Amino acid sequence: MRLRSGVFAASCLLVQALGVALFLRGFFPLPVRSVPRREARADPPAEPAPPGPGMVSNWTKIPPPLFKKVVIVLIDALRDDFVFGSKGKQFMPYTTQVVEKGTSYSFIAEAKPPTVTMPRIKALMTGSIPGFIDVVVNLNSPALLDDNLIWQAKTAGKRIIFYGDDTWVKLFPKHFVEYDGTTSFFVSDFTEVDDNVTRHLDRVLKREDWDLLILHYLGLDHIGHMTGPNSPLVGPKLREMDNILKKIHISLLSKEEASLPNLLVVCGDHGMSETGSHGGSSEGEVHTPLLFISSAFGKRSAPLAQPEHVQQTDLASTLAIGLGLPISRNSVGNLILPVVGGKTMREQLRFVHLNGFQLSRLLQENTPAYEKDPGYEHFKIAEKSHSNWIKLYLEGNNSEILLNLGKKVLKQYLEALKTLSSSLSKQVAQYDMYSMMVGTVIIMEVLILLLLSIPKALSKRAEFEVPLSPPLFSLLFYLMCLMLCAVHVIVCTSAESLCYFCSMSWLTAVGVMMLISALMCGILSAIAKTFENYRLPPKNPVVSSYNWSEIDVLILAGTLGHVLSLGASSFIEEEHQTWYFLINTLCLVLCQELCRNNFLLKECDPQHSTNVKQNFDSIGESSECKNIDIPAANNSKLGKASSSSEFIKGSDKWISLATPWIILICCRLLRSLNQTGVQWAHRPDFGHWLTSSEHKSELSFLAAVSLLMIFFLVQRRCSLVSKIAMALGLLGVYSYRAAIGNVTFPWQHGGKDISKGITEARFVYVFVLGIVFTGTKDLLKSQVISADSNTKSTGLWEVYSGLVLLAALLFRPHNLPVLVFCLLIQTMMTKYIWIPLKFDAAQITIMHYWFGQAFFYFQGNSNGIATVDISAGFVGLDSYVEIPAIFLTAFATYAGPFLWAIHLLCYLSSEVSRNSAAVGHGCFCYALMRSIPVAIYVVLVTGLRYHLFIWSVFSPKLLYEGVHVFITAAVCLFFTAMDQNHAYKVQD
Repeated sequence: MRLRSGVFAASCLLVQALGVALFLRGFFPLPVRSVPRREARADPPAEPAPPGPGMVSNWTKIPPPLFKKVVIVLIDALRDDFVFGSKGKQFMPYTTQVVEKGTSYSFIAEAKPPTVTMPRIKALMTGSIPGFIDVVVNLNSPALLDDNLIWQAKTAGKRIIFYGDDTWVKLFPKHFVEYDGTTSFFVSDFTEVDDNVTRHLDRVLKREDWDLLILHYLGLDHIGHMTGPNSPLVGPKLREMDNILKKIHISLLSKEEASLPNLLVVCGDHGMSETGSHGGSSEGEVHTPLLFISSAFGKRSAPLAQPEHVQQTDLASTLAIGLGLPISRNSVGNLILPVVGGKTMREQLRFVHLNGFQLSRLLQENTPAYEKDPGYEHFKIAEKSHSNWIKLYLEGNNSEILLNLGKKVLKQYLEALKTLSSSLSKQVAQYDMYSMMVGTVIIMEVLILLLLSIPKALSKRAEFEVPLSPPLFSLLFYLMCLMLCAVHVIVCTSAESLCYFCSMSWLTAVGVMMLISALMCGILSAIAKTFENYRLPPKNPVVSSYNWSEIDVLILAGTLGHVLSLGASSFIEEEHQTWYFLINTLCLVLCQELCRNNFLLKECDPQHSTNVKQNFDSIGESSECKNIDIPAANNSKLGKASSSSEFIKGSDKWISLATPWIILICCRLLRSLNQTGVQWAHRPDFGHWLTSSEHKSELSFLAAVSLLMIFFLVQRRCSLVSKIAMALGLLGVYSYRAAIGNVTFPWQHGGKDISKGITEARFVYVFVLGIVFTGTKDLLKSQVISADSNTKSTGLWEVYSGLVLLAALLFRPHNLPVLVFCLLIQTMMTKYIWIPLKFDAAQITIMHYWFGQAFFYFQGNSNGIATVDISAGFVGLDSYVEIPAIFLTAFATYAGPFLWAIHLLCYLSSEVSRNSAAVGHGCFCYALMRSIPVAIYVVLVTGLRYHLFIWSVFSPKLLYEGVHVFITAAVCLFFTAMDQNHAYKVQD
């Protein structure tokens, strides 16, 4: 089967997009479905109805609270051995005494990775296991919107006070009647960060106007990060925490009333590794102490044995019962029974029934076949036994049989709770490794196939024979299919497996297995053919004249260097610096190339002066996108150099020499416009200065000038109708920004005329659609009736100009210069660099890709989710509409790479008479440049999935890479559609 390079590249990228989607689905398992808060306060279930007529239980309300006041002391990075080990006995004597001989219950709480603060706080207060995908779902709000213990307490009228890590204030805004947040970023601060919490204690403990007090101490975590868990600083900090716990405990005991006791809870959000860090799954990181201290508990009669293990998510359910609140609807935790063990048997059964009912309801909402789940079956059995127990209880039976039956029912409930919690936790607590592996195999196979196809795909014909029939009908193909299907059966039928790929239909799964087998057979066939070609002597042996230029070396080194940098969190956080460095270096190399071709090679090749002079003279015409010369791919480097090495008199030569320096200046100005990344994001930049209210007039002037420049740079290649539509559309863009108050008209005074700007934005959308429709009409005309290349070039440029107008509408006013410089650099490089230097399609494609990546960061984007401009998805909409909002947000975010990709197509398609394979070469190189980093990155992320910064650094980058693959696949499909030359002309 003969395929063109563009078709082959687009097909490969679509298959790779499938692999990326499967990998993302495995890496980010969908969390247990969140229930909106307004639906979370449903009526509690009644006790199971006793069998028999006329017998009804009247206990239908939430049980009353077990404790009057609750104090939660969360000590960041508190390992279990800091309390239960030798360090606890040495440095925390009071706490150790209470644990061993006092009225307390002690447990080791297991935290699920990622063991970092924010997900752990969410787990403690919601009882759910948060996944990173929650950040995407709640993209526009850092507040915790799920049902949680803090919200339930506030809704019930309880007064909550908080002091400590300001992460709580961000997660629970407006929930605390009093708070004082301290930042957790200054890890070199061991004392002040805790003193800011302790200084409130004496005053608060004397007061009676609160019900729940939360204290989050950070000093121990900071010591661990700086000096490790064995540091001499750990002991004094533990002693400080011990004294604080002593003060709180004594104060609570002194203020207790006869009716209800108080409760002190001591816990850690996570532990620390032997190096002092956290985020992974080592024992030191996931094991934290959990202490319940209250006079309600009996004194311990025997020395403490090894504490029982519980899940960190169990705290939310236990505290909800203790405070007389409903259990959070999304909790997967179990009630810690010893905390309520002093209550009557009927109360204990009531508590575990409430917990079981909540877990079974959550299972029903998330699992279609919930009735077959073992936990659900056990719960129904326990519920039936419970109803029989209630019947005996209501009949007044107080014998030993009733007590023993109650213990049996309690045991049944606890077993059901454990199984239900396990079933729900598996959905988010573990990576779906099987789905990840299948996705990774597909991604890597596509990359290998693209790399093996480079010689044929970049040949002058840009097409090659794909041997589909031999691999697809070979014994190897069927053996691989059988083997993969057998592996699939084994994995999916194992008791411990629960993955997305196994939940797919068998027809779909077999199709994926056949795809993997076909790709592998294609790879083996390509390798065999390559070796065969090497063994056979060439029919027309010639000495290769291909020499590596500085541009080629830079492109190869830059691509490899960028890919390798993705393994370091700091390079990902500051990836913009990598791309800024690469394009600056590229400009310097281009400057060297221009100097060589205009000065150094002049004396060597004087015979070519006439030809190259004509090349430069034609630049003015080529700026109209009609006569751009794309050289044949088989031009040797020597021929290229000699044909562009003439001394050109006049202004064109000097402008050409100045172009790289002008581009460097533009890039430096753009860097000052938007600070991004992590290290310098907090520093003021020109964008902040422009967007301040005092400089609205300066911003208005800059926006107006930018829109005029956009019109000047775009309109030259458009038809008259499109020029008029562009002018009106840009005027509408300014009117929209003036309507919402970003900029002002000269006659505007104050903000009296500020509105939502819906009419103005929709006015612009009409012109965007009109321009794109005009361009699409020309493209269809060129495809259907095979018109000349001018019609196609005009149509492509009009589609491009329509997208530029859309970007101008969606960009913030201070970012309009980014669009201007994008158009200016494209114009200058086309006219004064690419054409005179006669670069081939592959080199031009990679330059477009590099500049597209750089402009992604020039917009102010980063590899963090927080820089996504959500407001772009609401331009011109008076309510949230999902599909337009997603499209507009994605386009505004990836406008830089997208516009450079479409400009590449315009450039390569401008004239195909010289080299009809240019578009195919460009599409293939563009797909390859996107495929290399994403393939390597999924492997790196898999290996680093327990890294400290997996959720804060690597996972956001993975999402950006995934979305970029889908966008690139769409772009390559557009390339393929525009590559209408089905029969390439072979040129001599």
